[in-house]
Amino acid sequence: MSSIIVGMLRWCLFLCCTPLLFAQADDIRAMMEKSQANWNRGDLAAFASDYEDSPETTFVGKEVTRGGTAAVLARYQAHYPNRESMGTLTYSELSIRVLAPDIVLADGKFFLRRTASGGGDASGRFTLVIRKTPQGWKIIHDHSS
Repeated sequence: MSSIIVGMLRWCLFLCCTPLLFAQADDIRAMMEKSQANWNRGDLAAFASDYEDSPETTFVGKEVTRGGTAAVLARYQAHYPNRESMGTLTYSELSIRVLAPDIVLADGKFFLRRTASGGGDASGRFTLVIRKTPQGWKIIHDHSS
């Protein structure tokens, strides 16, 4: 009898939490769409605002950048000094995995369409750890290659 009650409680918990999990995924997809739009407008400051302004925030690419929004912004400004080098960004194959109510893991593919003088097309994969903060969902770790 007790295993039936435990099973029913698990089922109820699942039914109660499922809408929250979908809401988190929707929030992250909206954040990624906004991020893509900010990049494509050439607004690196708005793009970098999706990162948590914390000394522990980490970006891993060819180099490792640690620090808050200013450090991430400086990294992007150094690598993409003008609109032509930024090109047009497209995200695809976005997958979102809820690790905890306030932590998600997102991964996907990015594609930059650029002219030859802007550096040519570029693509790669990314993995993001994103945390819910009082300011909304913020990237705390970005590994892009």
